[in-house]
Amino acid sequence: MVNNNKFPIGIFDSGVGGTSIWKEINTLLPQENTIYLSDSKNAPYGEKSKQDIINLSIKNTEFLLAQNCKIIIVACNTATTNAIKVLRKKYNIPFIGIEPAIKTAALHTKTNKIGILATKGTLNSELFEKTAHTINQKIIRKEIIGKGLVELIEGGKLHSKEMTSLLSTYINPLIEDNVDCLVLGCTHYPYLIPQIRKLVGNKIQIIDSGEAVAKQTKNILEKHKLINSCKEKSFHQFFINKEKNVLEILMTSKDENLKITEKEF
Repeated sequence: MVNNNKFPIGIFDSGVGGTSIWKEINTLLPQENTIYLSDSKNAPYGEKSKQDIINLSIKNTEFLLAQNCKIIIVACNTATTNAIKVLRKKYNIPFIGIEPAIKTAALHTKTNKIGILATKGTLNSELFEKTAHTINQKIIRKEIIGKGLVELIEGGKLHSKEMTSLLSTYINPLIEDNVDCLVLGCTHYPYLIPQIRKLVGNKIQIIDSGEAVAKQTKNILEKHKLINSCKEKSFHQFFINKEKNVLEILMTSKDENLKITEKEF
């Protein structure tokens, strides 16, 4: 009988941003093998139609299933909010999604004003609206479409003047509006936390979903008895369908079992 426990965790995102989720998973579950799929050629998903997002998510899932992944993490807010329902219906494998942590923000806000920085595709999705209606309706949501942020990160301009200028345009109005919690609704955005922190100081609590996704992954693996108990060193394979230099910068590691490959898919 094949030991599925040793099979890898599959992760996909519209680009390199989902590596922020991968890092949380690898920290919590270092014994697990992983395969990461960066669909950078089609980034960002947030500007695409719902059907295009579903089609790309199916394509990514098929690729990961061909690599014998035992569970798939949709490390993309836009793909989760638009496509995960379809994926769960179509495939007999556990899926874990990610969506903006507005419930967490709603519990922590003292000013009753929270900011959500996300893509157009996430903010306009049915799932986001459904979640938003579960929080206290007295809480004012300041929703900001982070247009251009993903493109700059994917283009290797994380610390550029353009990034600083664009972030200021999005963040300064939140400070002026007395927002005290900022939800990062895209897996690319945790890489911007140091720059956001320079803008907001200690006035605003920054919330992302990475740690919660890692904990949920562990819970689901335990529930399905899929935890890898093998003592061998874990391997990590990253595939990207564009130049890999940005991914290599984000994944700076001397781990010889971490491989990054450019591949069409």
